[in-house]
Amino acid sequence: MKENGEVSCRACFAFLAFALALLLAPREAAHAEGMSIAVVDLQGAVMQTEEGIRAQAQLKKLLDKRQVTLDSKQTELARMRGDIERQARFLSREALTRRMEIWQKEMLTLQTVFVDYNKELEKKQGELTAPILTRMIALISKLAAKNGYDIVVDKRAAPFSRPELDLTDRIVAMYNAGESG
Repeated sequence: MKENGEVSCRACFAFLAFALALLLAPREAAHAEGMSIAVVDLQGAVMQTEEGIRAQAQLKKLLDKRQVTLDSKQTELARMRGDIERQARFLSREALTRRMEIWQKEMLTLQTVFVDYNKELEKKQGELTAPILTRMIALISKLAAKNGYDIVVDKRAAPFSRPELDLTDRIVAMYNAGESG
């Protein structure tokens, strides 16, 4: 599954780079050839689909579960730090150093867990959205062929586009209606 996500991301990046190159090309060239361009908010479209909404809910559930664990550990470490600070006057230098080392190790462990949770969340997001994205791109190709668009650019790559060039709502409707590319 990871490979599909990576391939999709690489394909999207290549698509965006190509689209950006076309946008930076002289405008006269596009008009001379009669080029037809449209835009789509790909990420927004993915998240507006019924499957995308379910994926968001799954990710939120996972995030909330992880956040409870992180908050609990963070509270515990704050309490531990407060205890160390309150007892600092009464502890020997050696005991204070030992307790601070333990606290620092625990803090480092928490930071590692936080990074691991973020990686896990990103991986899960890729797993959940890659199939949606693949089908969405197929639908964009189908709509572009049907309506004679030479290129469909991700809206984020276009600093400006006229609203009538935006295919996002149509793509989401096609996706939610069960159409395939």
